Parts: sequence; structure tokens; C-alpha cells
Amino acid sequence: MSTPRYALYYAPASDSALWRFGCATLGHDAFRGEDVPFAVPSGCDGDLWPQLTAEPSRYGFHGTLKAPFTLANGRSEGQLRAFTHQIAAGLTAVPLAGLTVTALGRFIALTPSEPSPALQKLAFDLVQAFEPFRAPLGAADLERRLASPLTPAQRAYLEAYGYPYVGDAFRFHMTLTGSLPPDIVAGTAAALAAAYAAAVPVQPAAIDRIALFRQPDRESRFHLLDSFALGR
Repeated sequence: MSTPRYALYYAPASDSALWRFGCATLGHDAFRGEDVPFAVPSGCDGDLWPQLTAEPSRYGFHGTLKAPFTLANGRSEGQLRAFTHQIAAGLTAVPLAGLTVTALGRFIALTPSEPSPALQKLAFDLVQAFEPFRAPLGAADLERRLASPLTPAQRAYLEAYGYPYVGDAFRFHMTLTGSLPPDIVAGTAAALAAAYAAAVPVQPAAIDRIALFRQPDRESRFHLLDSFALGR
């Protein structure tokens, strides 16, 4: 029997220009649960674009707040949804100066234009608050994580929270591509920056909601299960 996974993400409102841009870039709308036509950035290879975005497309357009996890024994999806609603109601939106298309190694993402200690705190607060819902990592997931170079602090985070990039190791990003060939990273980033500026002329004002995503099994895409605005 397949075990679903859940994740807490920031996902823009489904009627926003930012959501439409992200979904068109990845070719999939996780709210509607269906593929959408690609908006291939000018100058990029349209035949290659589906391959370049295949990995982030599986997860849907988002910024991770708590990485994917399976439910702990005794916890139900209904309890998780209710708790997410409760938590969101007690939080305050985090203002952003804007988002910038950035090359992070060999993949491209939207990242905050300026550092945001409030966003760092929000993410770590959520990581900790939802720990009672997270089952311990399985052996295969743990082995996969340990295969990447990790600092001692990141290894400690992995042991404590099932994910190494939390706390001071967290960097908010909304992924737009998978790992790219080195020779096209700079050009793709420039093309995506131009596409983003044209599609989203008004920058997002805040991280104003948290979204609960669900993946039925490891071979399936994540879909948006619920989205809760922050604040009552």
C-alpha cells in the first residue's frame, strides 16, 4: 500500500499573476491537478524545456516551508488539515521586498530580493510546530540525504527534523528549473528574469498564506490540498 507524503509550502493565490507564471513555467498547475501549456522563455529551447523543468514540475510551483514528510503513527490527514488551519490563523503575513530570479548552483529559482529574518523565523517555527505529525525518515530517505555533503549543523538538523536545510541553513526559494547544463545556466536565468518581469509586473507583497500539498505515492505529482491565509 502506497504511503502519501505531505508538505507545507508557500503557494501564491491561484488567481495571482505569480501563480500563473510559475505554473506556466513548469507546465503544471498543482491546484487544478492538470498540465498547462508551457510558457517557454524567449531564447530557450522549447523542445528541451519540458525536460529541464520535469523535476520541479513534480512538486508544483512553491516555496518550501516544511519539506515533504509521511504522517506519524496515530496522525490522520484530517488532523493535519485542521492543525494547519489553526496554525495559519495565528500567524502574521511576512512582507517581502520582492522576488528575484536567481541561479542557485545549476538550477534557477525565485528568491527574496532582500534578506528576511521574519521569513526565516516563520519557516523554522512551522518546521518545529509540525514535528508531531512527521514520521521518522525511512532508511532509504536517510541514506539519500546523507549522500549529499552536509555540515555538522545540517546533519544535526537532519536528525532532529528529517531535513538538513532548516533554521540558519534555510534559504527560501521557488524553483523554476531542474539542474541545468552549466553552459546554459546564465542564459536561462536571464531569459526567466525577463519573462518574470513581463508576467508579474507587480511584485508580491508578502508571504501571506501556507499551503498543504499531498503526494499520493512517490511516483505521483504533489497537488495542492488546502491553502490557508495567515491571520484570522
